[in-house]
Amino acid sequence: MMSDLQLRDPVMIAAFEGWNDAGDAATTAVEQLTLGWDSVPLAEIDPEGYYDFQVSRPTTRLVDGVTRQIDWPTTRISAARLPESVSTRDVILIRGIEPNFRWRAFCEELLAIADAYRVSSVICLGALLADVPHTRPVQVTGSAPDAAEAEQLGLGGSTYEGPTGITGIFGDACVQRGIPAYTFWAAVPHYVAQGPHPKASVALLHRVEEVLDLPVPLGTLPDQADQWEDEVTDIAAQDEDITAYIQTLEESSEEEVPLRPASGDAIAAEFERYLRRRGPEAG
Repeated sequence: MMSDLQLRDPVMIAAFEGWNDAGDAATTAVEQLTLGWDSVPLAEIDPEGYYDFQVSRPTTRLVDGVTRQIDWPTTRISAARLPESVSTRDVILIRGIEPNFRWRAFCEELLAIADAYRVSSVICLGALLADVPHTRPVQVTGSAPDAAEAEQLGLGGSTYEGPTGITGIFGDACVQRGIPAYTFWAAVPHYVAQGPHPKASVALLHRVEEVLDLPVPLGTLPDQADQWEDEVTDIAAQDEDITAYIQTLEESSEEEVPLRPASGDAIAAEFERYLRRRGPEAG
């Protein structure tokens, strides 16, 4: 059941647990937006037809230490009304679990919500395991509605062919429906696959910030990212083989990802956009 909340030209941002969410980086990013923007419940997908409850089991918890409540695995949609001084648009946030069944029907339910609130664009967030070092800036790949925006966001053309997850399926469903869609994937080091990965979450949130052209609430994630990197570095330093492997990845990343030359006009334009988003915070 959907709320009758009135939203202004909303942008939809989605992330799903599971195959699409290495180190919980994408869902952590959406959760941060949900909390930082004080979003309110908007809708909820009935899980009965989409999940294998022996795979995604319901959980039980105590309420007031007396009664028990069952929490069913599902996809929840919330909405954030942004102050007019910040943006002329509002945001719809989707945080869910990759379904086990009926992916096309699942996407149709989400698209029905997008249609009902006249969503103007969709941002899908994901994270994948990759041969990347934790000491370098997080690589973010993806796609944009057109080539000009992809170039502006620094997104190179992807040559990947192979299995995909609900993040890719939902993004494609949006495009087929005529809704402009952005998809961003953060690369998570495979040798520290277990989450959380706040550094990757911050990288995804910066991409959201670029698309929306407004500051997003990062909360304590930047501090957590610095602490995470220091802790992984300390652990890796205790093993010579791991240290050597990370050094190899660092050298490989420098060889395979050359810096793109940027003109003075491009640098100035990006700096102006940053100042406009951050306002007084930029100093």
